[in-house]
Amino acid sequence: MAYDVLFGVVLTFGAGMLAQWVSWRLRLPAIVLLFAMGLLFGPVLGWLHPSETLGHAFRPLVSMLVALIVFEGGMVLDIRQLREAGQGVARLTMVALPINWILGALAAHYVAHLEWGTSFLFGAIIVVTGPTVILPLLRSAKLQPRVAAFLRWEAIVNDPLGAILAAVVMQIMLLHVDLHKQIFFVHTLPDMLLAGAVSVAAGILPAYLLRYLFTRDLMPELLKVPIMVTLALIIFEACTLVMEGAGLIAVTVFGMMLTNLHIPGLNELKRTKESLVVLMVSVLFILLTADLHRAVLARLSIPILLLTLVVLFVVRPLCIFLATLGTSISWQERIFVGWIAPRGIVAAAVAGAAGIKLSEAGYASADLVMPAVFCVIAVTMICHGFSLGPLARRLHLTLSNEPALVILGGNAWSTDLAVCLNEEKVPVLLVDTTAQELMPAARRGVPVLKAELLSAAGQEALEERPADYLIATTGDAIYNGMVCGHMAPHMGRERVYQVSPGVARLDLYRGLSRDARGKVLGEPGWNYTFFDTLFSRGWRFVCQSVTDATVDLFGKEENRLDLLIVRRGTGIFVRSAEDRAWTMPSMGDLVISMRAPESRDEGADVKEEAELRAGA
Repeated sequence: MAYDVLFGVVLTFGAGMLAQWVSWRLRLPAIVLLFAMGLLFGPVLGWLHPSETLGHAFRPLVSMLVALIVFEGGMVLDIRQLREAGQGVARLTMVALPINWILGALAAHYVAHLEWGTSFLFGAIIVVTGPTVILPLLRSAKLQPRVAAFLRWEAIVNDPLGAILAAVVMQIMLLHVDLHKQIFFVHTLPDMLLAGAVSVAAGILPAYLLRYLFTRDLMPELLKVPIMVTLALIIFEACTLVMEGAGLIAVTVFGMMLTNLHIPGLNELKRTKESLVVLMVSVLFILLTADLHRAVLARLSIPILLLTLVVLFVVRPLCIFLATLGTSISWQERIFVGWIAPRGIVAAAVAGAAGIKLSEAGYASADLVMPAVFCVIAVTMICHGFSLGPLARRLHLTLSNEPALVILGGNAWSTDLAVCLNEEKVPVLLVDTTAQELMPAARRGVPVLKAELLSAAGQEALEERPADYLIATTGDAIYNGMVCGHMAPHMGRERVYQVSPGVARLDLYRGLSRDARGKVLGEPGWNYTFFDTLFSRGWRFVCQSVTDATVDLFGKEENRLDLLIVRRGTGIFVRSAEDRAWTMPSMGDLVISMRAPESRDEGADVKEEAELRAGA
């Protein structure tokens, strides 16, 4: 028994992390790979039997992990984003949810021939779009801020509301209560409203308590994350005892309050929890999928498949269309939000528990709840996971499909670099804290941003622009390092660069810590003064397409500093002495170099000669 548990834990963690890495490397939706691995190790090979191996501890474990994921999701709900996309978010949560419930119930009854009670339960479960699926997809989709806010808020807010709705429907069915009878209005409805009020209060009050402790230095840094996680679990369990599903509302409110109270140091805590959530999502998806029995899969039928298609192509689009009538939401946003609605862990967990209870209560079609919900989860995860990016690009709802570079510091030579890239249609953004430094670049058509990247406002402004790589080029090496350290968790530590702070400061033991700065741009001796001096002597940045004649010259020519390689649709490779091996250019790449005046003239002659040969 102990060996089975250990084998299952190791297999689940290993498979989850492998799926996450492969999805990142191949730019595939991680959820789809996790789902496939769960099916492979569970129903197909029979290696994992989570509910049998863990017994009664399986469902509480799933509930606990779901609560932590929803809590972390609540921490990304910033009220300022709600103000920007407020009308659409309100419609998607308050108006679309009941419409989706009713349409889903009608479809289940008339298409899959489920009983009315079971149909309303199915409709309640599928209103949940699920942050465990949406949030990982949004991290890699580079959507425009407003449409991303629509999906984010809908998923996180509807998650607990849908769980409570399903719990209420299930409770009514278990009591065999007629909605017209007095007991519903005297007992069930007041209990539901009371549970909602208790949940909101249970989420708000502990958040203020933590702010009091954190801002008065009454909590050591070492204990902040453990205390927050523990408190979230206590809140979840206490409110779940009041009513099934109320705990999810409470932890969502708790996370949302922590973010909007703007507690100092919370960003570092968020990054720690984001990493934990990736692990928890991976484990949960594999466990829940692996726990599907072959008997459940065998109950998949033509009516259930038709029901899934109706949910995808009729219920969801019609729901969004009706809910957004009279709003400023564009038709592109309506189409996109009407299609993208993958269901996830909460739907699976609720369906599993509800199906068992209703079957024991004697409902004939209760055994079909889990297969029907499973079919919706599987199809939506695969279809929506693979189509989100292409559809967003087709509807022009993405920021940029090309790798984009942010240059911090509007000095003369960095402005020249930005102009050079912009002329070659490479997405570039020049950032500085003063408008005067940005004016020369703006006059030449370079996108600029006046902001402090260390501030919340600057980070939010940057999220609205395409930003994949950063080069800090100000004359202050410490400031460059601070910005690189601040942006590294968002962009990746291997994607933030700065001009060299000086050879002595690059000592890994006595100099600046690698965690407190970006990777060095070029060689250790190429500091700010070096580039500034070269520019004053007439050196300028030049972009050149790689040909057969120039493919082997990278980093080898005199009077030429090769700094960047742009590979369209793939990435930007920045030359750094800290790389063990340089990425060499390939045919068709764009090489950006800083060249001496005489070298630029020679390069122009070579380019002209190559163009004449091509024309001949």
